[in-house]
This record gives sequence, structure tokens and C-alpha cells, in this order.
Amino acid sequence: MKRYAIFRFACLVLLWVGLCILLLTSRKIDFMVIFSIIASGIIVFVPLYKKYKQGRYDK
Repeated sequence: MKRYAIFRFACLVLLWVGLCILLLTSRKIDFMVIFSIIASGIIVFVPLYKKYKQGRYDK
């Protein structure tokens, strides 16, 4: 991966982790909170994984 692609991926991961921490600290933890965190992780990171694994990232 190029440096810029790594930087974009790291920013996205940090943003997602920050939002998950915000969600976990502001509410009581129940099934819907855990489900939304897992679902958002799948929606965000699976397409990125497929994109970078196949080498179709920006040059």
C-alpha cells in the first residue's frame, strides 16, 4: 500500500474506534449497541479489506 492509502485507512480506523468508544460510554451496553458496532465494522472494513487485498487502491 502507498503511504497515503495507509494514512487514510488509519484515519478511518481511528474515527471508527472513537465513535465506538463514544457510543459505549454514553449509553448502557445492550444487544443493539453491540450489534450496531459489529454491523458498522463489517460495513466499513470488509469492502476496504477486499479493495486493498486485490490491490485496487489509489496510486
